[in-house]
Amino acid sequence: MRRILPALGVAGVLLATVIAVPAAAAQDDTSRGASRPSAHPIVIGHRGASGYRPEHTLESYRLAIRMGADYIEPDLVSTRDGVLVARHENEISGTTDVAAHPEFAARKTTKTIDGTPVTGWFTEDLTLAELKTLRAKERLPQVRPTNTTFDGKFEVPTFQEVLDLVRAEGRRLDRTIGVYPETKHPSYFQSIGLALEEPLVRVLRQNRLTGRKDKVFIQSFETANLRKLDRMTDNRLIQLLDASGRPYDLVVANDPRTYQDLAKPENLKWIHTYADGIGVNKNLIVPRDAAGKLLAPTSVIRDAHRNQLLVHSWTFRAENQFLPLDFRLGADPNARGDITSEYELFYGLGLDGVFADHPDTAVAARAGLGL
Repeated sequence: MRRILPALGVAGVLLATVIAVPAAAAQDDTSRGASRPSAHPIVIGHRGASGYRPEHTLESYRLAIRMGADYIEPDLVSTRDGVLVARHENEISGTTDVAAHPEFAARKTTKTIDGTPVTGWFTEDLTLAELKTLRAKERLPQVRPTNTTFDGKFEVPTFQEVLDLVRAEGRRLDRTIGVYPETKHPSYFQSIGLALEEPLVRVLRQNRLTGRKDKVFIQSFETANLRKLDRMTDNRLIQLLDASGRPYDLVVANDPRTYQDLAKPENLKWIHTYADGIGVNKNLIVPRDAAGKLLAPTSVIRDAHRNQLLVHSWTFRAENQFLPLDFRLGADPNARGDITSEYELFYGLGLDGVFADHPDTAVAARAGLGL
């Protein structure tokens, strides 16, 4: 079904606050994207509050909600018995203690996922009951050593458990909290008989969350499963666009279009036939040079808005190594940089939402700009 959105609202006047941007990014309005901020950009807790807790755990999601995130983001993969669980990848040796479980030693294997050989343990080789015997651990222990104090304390949650948490926290805080699930490797899971779309829609339907007005976005890096979901649900859909590479379903279909091709106006028009927005690698919006310095913004936000598409961007992380050179503070790659200035730059370009590892910083920067 074609999705018709109302004209995207932006603030009626420019921000009174002067946003300091690097000289390379301070271009004439005709050469950049939107010149005004979105009226109220949403903050999405990326894998929860993954800057403070091991990602995709109920405690990470709970903390993101406490910090004021409007949405939390569970990435979804399947167990062997077809239950959707929250993990960034179906290979779980980096985010759980599975390697320390001798009963699963024989399950270690090598598979080809989206054309790439991957070795480890996979959710689709474990039942939910088996997966529940594992405990989560910090994925980036060298970057976020304080998060390792929570290693071994939290289970891998099901999607239903995430929704239960959202509902309970919403009642406690007297506000509606959104959920922003991503289907991970949908072509791969389809190929092994564990398609993600049907169980996702079923769980949302059971929780009465399939309406256009419900605070749900469904996202994917592939296009075919979003087009399938467009026929299955009224939930809003977001096409993810990386700064390089191609959607794997297009690779399989011998479609030569890359993510950068999909960010062009003619393909944004096509995306609008099945999706409500794009979730963009922030380097597609404000590129960086080889040294990491910011270059002039592109027209992606403006072009998407002209095609009635929302624009959310990822991933905003506070540590220096993830920031452009312009906003780093000191030489320690793991130290906090000037993340506030990065938010101010992107909010000022008209972005409709940010995926943030440290959602409290995104909420504070938004409030500081009066958005």
